[in-house]
Amino acid sequence: MLTDYKKAYLILADGTVFEGKSFGAEGSVIGEIVFTTAMVGYQETLTDPSYCGQIVTQTFPLIGNYGINDEDYESGGSVVSGYIVREWCEEPSNFRFRHTTVNDFLKQYGIIGLYDIDTRRLTRIIRESGVMNGMITNIPDFDKERCLADIRAYSVGSVVPKVSVKTPEEYKTDGAKYKVALIDYGYKHNIRRELLKRGCDVTVFPYNVTADEIRAFKPDGIMLSNGPGDPADNTASIATLRELIPDKIPTFGICLGHQLLALANGASTVKMKYGHRGGNQPVTDLELDRTFITSQNHGYAVVADSIPESAGKLSHVNANDKTCEGVRYTNAPAFTVQFHPEACGGPHDTAYLFDEFIELMQKEGGER
Repeated sequence: MLTDYKKAYLILADGTVFEGKSFGAEGSVIGEIVFTTAMVGYQETLTDPSYCGQIVTQTFPLIGNYGINDEDYESGGSVVSGYIVREWCEEPSNFRFRHTTVNDFLKQYGIIGLYDIDTRRLTRIIRESGVMNGMITNIPDFDKERCLADIRAYSVGSVVPKVSVKTPEEYKTDGAKYKVALIDYGYKHNIRRELLKRGCDVTVFPYNVTADEIRAFKPDGIMLSNGPGDPADNTASIATLRELIPDKIPTFGICLGHQLLALANGASTVKMKYGHRGGNQPVTDLELDRTFITSQNHGYAVVADSIPESAGKLSHVNANDKTCEGVRYTNAPAFTVQFHPEACGGPHDTAYLFDEFIELMQKEGGER
């Protein structure tokens, strides 16, 4: 560990204070404290736009042992508010390592980090009390009461506009058979990669694309991406999807995209106590009667009983808490899942859903 470390503190909204050590950028930051149980894939976690507005805690005790590489970015950078680990590796070793440690990465993107605290205790607090706001600060003479007032007043707010592309971006592949409109609510780049390698030209559209703009593009299919924040905040995006339902364009939604299409069809969503974040969530595909291990990152869920019978039916459930993990729609050629079948850090058990999307586009419109 660093020999010239500086003390840093985590202050929770309930008044609990952890004393640890500072790494990454310096200063203070407030965010929603969440934890992920993933044992690998910390670079994918740090670059996942779905964590915008949140301070991420890794439950796995050692982070950074294979460093940072050039291939595993899930976005153009990092938008996490802060980062908490038990221990970080100062001397990574891996054949893909490019001389950038986790500490260097955090400094590059201005992310305030905290290490050498009891992350197990912190995780237990969140599990018992639910997700709560907190502050990381490496200012030693902080005013606790003033900090608590700011922490309790914090809200993640509307974050999708912060992480979405501003103008359409085109990505082409040799011998493309399909043209896909990927609506970006904070998409992970591996969604695009999975489509490209299956013969799809992909155009990434901003979150505020209109239904008429999608129609003018004439896609073979629509991909609804993951993203951060409360799905109900995205009223304009929900209205756009509602307008597109009668067009019956093959549609595949992931995570926030799953939630938005459910809301567009009249279902409701609810904030979870501490969400599902990690690479070990068991999900049962009800049609296949088979359970898969999935990667997840979400704090909201679609209320299964709220899905109108005229719109669709529950297709996947979480094997632990029985929450909704997928919907197959009957009023349009569309299906959505709460988990991440594109998970680059693994597991890859549910990548078959991308093949189903290709088959759906072929069935509805045929190849170009």
